[in-house]
Amino acid sequence: MKIFIAGGTGFVGEHLVAELQKSGHSVRLLVHSRRTLPGNAEQVAGDVTRLESFAESVAGCDAVINLVGIIREFPFRGITFKKMHVSATANMLAAAAGSGISRYLQMSALGVRPQAVSAYHQTKWRAEELVRASALEWTIFQPSLIYGPHDAFINMLASQLRLAPVMPVIGSGSYRLQPIHADDVARCFTRALEMPGTIGQTYELCGNDRLSYEELLDMVADVLGRVRPLKPHLPLGLMKLIIPVFQKIPPFPITTDQLQMLLEESIGGNEWQQVFGFVPRGLREGIAEYLGKT
Repeated sequence: MKIFIAGGTGFVGEHLVAELQKSGHSVRLLVHSRRTLPGNAEQVAGDVTRLESFAESVAGCDAVINLVGIIREFPFRGITFKKMHVSATANMLAAAAGSGISRYLQMSALGVRPQAVSAYHQTKWRAEELVRASALEWTIFQPSLIYGPHDAFINMLASQLRLAPVMPVIGSGSYRLQPIHADDVARCFTRALEMPGTIGQTYELCGNDRLSYEELLDMVADVLGRVRPLKPHLPLGLMKLIIPVFQKIPPFPITTDQLQMLLEESIGGNEWQQVFGFVPRGLREGIAEYLGKT
């Protein structure tokens, strides 16, 4: 199959392109400008937020995959959740339908729901609703925290732990996560393309390791061979006052949305394992593969 992908040059996209090609599929990537990328994927220039810039480029493909997503808004640069999640999804659906392509896969997020508090979850849910309302043969994936060699979150924690064995924790630190490796996410997307039974289905994608934020910090320290960090607790009420002020500064590490999602936890079921027929990589083993090399 020839697969058209938006968001294919990002962190998860790198893993998906490699998995698709390993499985014998060819890939056409939507990019802002052509450049040298790993592998031999075809590139077409366009902007996912401007349908006219890429609609014709979808022709000739057998399926469309939308990986586009942002975790933080930069309104002054025109980067908003509404634009990148809702509008981009509407454009991808229109491009697929306009080219007569029926198969469509959407990257969403764990925790999306109609009455979500965070704008991130709200817009991801609105995007899901657009997909479900379409006439396409869709599958939606809702992954938990995704990790891998070029991830932002685990690598950030590791970088901080290398500097000093002190990691401030907002609130109790007992909120839980259930990370999944990017390779496992890529395998699910790839297998879904050849599994008609996944059409019209939504899958939560979580690993088998469910641990608190504090436990995750200790695991990262263990893998690095460092002493487990001191974890001074920052009062949640105070941080809820501070973060809205400082999040407007791009280098500030957390936003109100991200705090909300952290407190809500990122955990789910493992029913997807029976559908796709494999067990996800263990978290300790997975992060050791790349943290141990730096």
